[in-house]
Amino acid sequence: MHQSITTLIFDWDGTCADSAHLGLAAFQKTFAELDHALPLDIYESAYSPNWYSTYEALGLPREKWQTADELWLKHYGENLADLIAGVEPTLLRLYEKGYDLGVVSSGTESRVSREIERSALKGVFKVLVCNEHIVNKKPHPEGLELALRRLNRCPDECAYVGDAPEDIQMGKACRVMTIGVLSTYPTSSRLPASSPDVLLDNLSDLLNHF
Repeated sequence: MHQSITTLIFDWDGTCADSAHLGLAAFQKTFAELDHALPLDIYESAYSPNWYSTYEALGLPREKWQTADELWLKHYGENLADLIAGVEPTLLRLYEKGYDLGVVSSGTESRVSREIERSALKGVFKVLVCNEHIVNKKPHPEGLELALRRLNRCPDECAYVGDAPEDIQMGKACRVMTIGVLSTYPTSSRLPASSPDVLLDNLSDLLNHF
């Protein structure tokens, strides 16, 4: 058990929300409308929570990025992601144990908020930091630093839980404990190489540590 940790902050997509298939479908519809190829092998090797680096790897011209953002949000918004199996009881148990919980996500506030509100996790998060609240995307620590300020927490009291190398890099840059969770996102295969402090097969295993 990690006695000094009082606060657990989570990535959302892939860590809590089962959204990998929805994200890919939205990319496929977006790139089809932009008449631009989306080779799956390049998508899977280049996928990042910083989707501009994904656009770049896929060769999408920069002048189309804003349109791509708008199309992706429209197509993704046609569906809402359900929670990954085991996430709901695990986070509710951590909440009952007295941990402060938060979310730092690359997603948009409107979409992430809707997914939280329709779940049993409504009301358990003390802070929600999303794409609109920051300038610098993951792995830059800005989003996590903002969450810690809002919670009035020191880094050594916090752990960040995510499924992508960028999540772990952000956590290390912010000097918090880092916890990696394997997911169905393409980034998951690169997660062990980012050397999180703890690597879990699924989020339910958090209860073995906290």
